[in-house]
Amino acid sequence: MQAKWTSKALGDLARLFEFLAPVNRRAAARTVLSLTTAPTRLIEQPRLGEKLEEFAPREVRRILVGHYEIRYEIQQSTIYVLRVWHTREDR
Repeated sequence: MQAKWTSKALGDLARLFEFLAPVNRRAAARTVLSLTTAPTRLIEQPRLGEKLEEFAPREVRRILVGHYEIRYEIQQSTIYVLRVWHTREDR
């Protein structure tokens, strides 16, 4: 298995960093680091996250990292990180 980030997910990380950085740049960097390293757990256990049935037949799942949600999709031997956001965001 390998993990790949979509352009939307990378944009989400940039947006989150830009939002957090003016208040505390170090905390913003730590948050982004924890979010970028979280999918490495999925390489060994890709079905670790909760399956989101509304996307069937696609295998889209989610994991929580602190107060952030990461949505990902499993396709053959690749995990695609789709989106990342704070759970308080209105989605």
